[in-house]
Amino acid sequence: MDVKEAVQAAKSHIVDLFAGEEISNVGLEEVEFDDRADAWMVTIGFSRPWERPGELGVRLGLKANRSFKVVHVDGEGAITSVKDRVLDAVAN
Repeated sequence: MDVKEAVQAAKSHIVDLFAGEEISNVGLEEVEFDDRADAWMVTIGFSRPWERPGELGVRLGLKANRSFKVVHVDGEGAITSVKDRVLDAVAN
């Protein structure tokens, strides 16, 4: 399985898995191949309705928060796990 196939499998899985949550702005964030596991780790980001700013927030220029999930895609194309991608805190 090449990287494009792994990314497409991960995105499709996220869209299907979270279909009931009306997610939007689904996009690729990161991708890495794990030689030891013979698997792709694909990070997909998306927005949920409750993460979007309200009307006032939009006027103030606030942007929607995003959720990030790491999807493990094995060499056969099977999804073996979906986990939260915890972002490192940025030091000032």
